Amino acid sequence: MATSRFPAACIQMRVVADKARNLELAEKLIEEAAGGGARLVALPEMFFWRGRLADHRAAAERIDGPTIERLGRLSARLGITLVVGSILEDPGDPDALPFNTMVVLGPAGECLGVYRKIHLFDIEIPGKVRERESERMQPGSTPVCIDTPAGRLGLSVCYDLRFPELYRALVRAGAEILLVPAAFTATTGAAHWEVLLRARAIENQCWLMAPAQIGPVDSGPPVWGHSCIIDPWGEVAAMRAEGEGIVPAEIDLEELARVRRDFPCLEHARVPA
Repeated sequence: MATSRFPAACIQMRVVADKARNLELAEKLIEEAAGGGARLVALPEMFFWRGRLADHRAAAERIDGPTIERLGRLSARLGITLVVGSILEDPGDPDALPFNTMVVLGPAGECLGVYRKIHLFDIEIPGKVRERESERMQPGSTPVCIDTPAGRLGLSVCYDLRFPELYRALVRAGAEILLVPAAFTATTGAAHWEVLLRARAIENQCWLMAPAQIGPVDSGPPVWGHSCIIDPWGEVAAMRAEGEGIVPAEIDLEELARVRRDFPCLEHARVPA
């Protein structure tokens, strides 16, 4: 049974091609968040590695590999629910591209759920950004909503944010807290990051946690950062624009229930799923 009010935290970090450095930093920030009382902690997309396209297959790991095993031990020691923003998941087929995979770990270190990013970011803005995720990973196909000690989580990753139908499917499956770990580009982030996050929270009357990568980067386009936690009315409860660190806020599921009771737009939906 989820506690109706509890501290939570997003983690914002710079990610490099050195896994050991990334994991050590992630562990330090997770412990800092938990030390401040956070019972739900979320890491950014691809928090464990950011390197050259040619090295993506070599960087991929199985879900039961060393990174998730190590973080499972940490979540058990701290007694928290830990959202592993995403890793490159080895699909077990040498001819197949990795998945961009989120894993949620429970307070006993157990795996509570796995989500593979559905929407891949393929875009080219001349002179600004070129990014083709489909060249280095394959898409998932299934929305995932899971029960945790911190509430029912609806899972998504980065570019998924631009597809509102995914979030409506998650809220219809009972989501209370939407997770959007990201490495949003600086170009699109400056224009759309906050407004899209607030829109997803407002239209689905959910809490939303968006832990993000921050620059400078060694590989790929610059990233926007601005990790944040947003309430079901669309207000930004906490945000960190720059630098590595934690973004803490209190999640209040009673507030979510009040918003849905007083403004029951989810009950008024008429377009079939």
